[in-house]
Amino acid sequence: MTPDERAKKSAEKMWLQDHASQWMGMELTHIAEGEAVMELTVKKHHCNGHGMCHGGVIFTLADSAFAFACNSRNQVTVAQHNNITYIASGRLGDRLRATATEISLTGRSGITDVQVTNQAGVLIAEFRGLSRSIKGTVFDEA
Repeated sequence: MTPDERAKKSAEKMWLQDHASQWMGMELTHIAEGEAVMELTVKKHHCNGHGMCHGGVIFTLADSAFAFACNSRNQVTVAQHNNITYIASGRLGDRLRATATEISLTGRSGITDVQVTNQAGVLIAEFRGLSRSIKGTVFDEA
């Protein structure tokens, strides 16, 4: 199995059980080893009292992309620490894209950066996730 085939199979297995991302309206649009792209169209129920996309929604989009990138090697991997910097507002109707790229993987610890942009390529947020692999695999690889 190639690394990208493994990433795709891991993502398919995870997606079946990722009810939170599906419920929020996210779509996984790219997966490869150490990479993932999640997209979301901002709807009324994603907006806060200022009419902007809620920061928690943006964080969740980035966190979901982070999760798929981290688990792309078929090793169960969880978040250890995440942070986000908001740069611009998402707006109703925007198509947000969270692009996750693994920066470092040493032993059981990883660093993944996620850029959230809108349909015009405007940077909305920068997210950095620190991950830790734990026992288990996403799918049986026999």
